[in-house]
Amino acid sequence: MSNTWILVAHRAGARIFENTGPGQGLRLLENIPNPEGKLKNIDINSDKPGRAFDNFGGARHSMSKEHEPKEQQAIRFAKQLGETLDKGRTSNQFSKLVLVAEPRFLGELRAALPSHTASLVSATVDKDLGGISDRDVPGHLGEAVQL
Repeated sequence: MSNTWILVAHRAGARIFENTGPGQGLRLLENIPNPEGKLKNIDINSDKPGRAFDNFGGARHSMSKEHEPKEQQAIRFAKQLGETLDKGRTSNQFSKLVLVAEPRFLGELRAALPSHTASLVSATVDKDLGGISDRDVPGHLGEAVQL
């Protein structure tokens, strides 16, 4: 099998394409929307961080979160995509994987991939192609996939 899956992802959604070899082009397999990825921090979690007192003295400070709500949502979506890709790997639907996303989300995707699935990543493209039509995606992949 020489199938390559190409994941074109951004925080508000992802598309999985398949390439079956040189000269075969891309075929859209799945469109995965993530409407929560379009929300702003204030829309995701309107609660303000709590207040805390220091052990010594009367100083007060706000308690911060490790990640902003928008970032937490991106991490959850990256994990969901990682699970989808891992299912494709375990059912032998592809032998190579190409990840396409803006640099920060690309890092989240890499972190979310199980090691066996991560070992199939043959290329990465650090571009946000979320607004690009399906037919225009191949022109933005460069040498990542032999179409």
